[in-house]
Amino acid sequence: MDLAGLAVLVEAAQAGSLAGAARRLGISPLMATRRLAALEEAMGARLMQRTTRSLALTPEGEAMLPFAQAMLENEAAARASVRPSSAGASGLLRLTASAAFGRKVVVPVVADFLTDNPQVSVDLLLTDTVVDIVGQGIDLAIRIARLNDSALIARRLADNPRGLYATPGYLAARGTPATVADLAEHECLCLSGTTHWSFAGDGRERRIRVRGRFTANSIEGLRDICLAGLGIAVLSEWDVRDEVARGALVALRLCDGELEPLAVWGVHPSARFVPPKVRLFMDVLAKALR
Repeated sequence: MDLAGLAVLVEAAQAGSLAGAARRLGISPLMATRRLAALEEAMGARLMQRTTRSLALTPEGEAMLPFAQAMLENEAAARASVRPSSAGASGLLRLTASAAFGRKVVVPVVADFLTDNPQVSVDLLLTDTVVDIVGQGIDLAIRIARLNDSALIARRLADNPRGLYATPGYLAARGTPATVADLAEHECLCLSGTTHWSFAGDGRERRIRVRGRFTANSIEGLRDICLAGLGIAVLSEWDVRDEVARGALVALRLCDGELEPLAVWGVHPSARFVPPKVRLFMDVLAKALR
């Protein structure tokens, strides 16, 4: 079976268009159209319904897609098995990460990774929304979470220490909280939709309702308002290391609880085969996070 046609089918299903598939594969739209047509002729069935504005899998295409993905993964695994380890990684690596973590941590690692692996190119999507990594063709998602979804294939890369932070000016004006309960008397800067913070202490989890006059859908917004002296925020150590070092922010310690632990995870879509470029990037990022 023609693997080139299978690649067009898989990429078109993920991109939602043949033009998008062509861009991902580095071929012309005309070539993508011809390869898909050849695959459909070989299969004796229409796999995609195409109009001037949209493209969708037919029932036959839906049935074919997982087999196409498996065949492409097996082909990549076969190539990797005979590729010398000294050859390094190659190909397009599609990554996604949250905006703040991506800019502060992932981008510098990507820069070094590209320098050390000249046969690799990277497409990085920075967003604070959870991405459908299969639907969008993502090779690796870097997520900071307490990851409980057993359907995901994930590797723990590092701990992600977090803390409560405020400016010296805010604490001078409002006082310094000593216990979890004290937070109810403070301006708590929260992500949009968040109503509680979770703490671990005395062998149990405690959830306390928090309120404040400012919410945001990004950690960067919370950090900036916190730096303006307008409240207490939950922030990761990597995000405020410089601000704490120069005295712009103070890390708070509560006597009866600590924030629930989170970790940095590398999430990828398949357990059958992890491409060398994905495995190598996770190794490099994990080393950088130590």
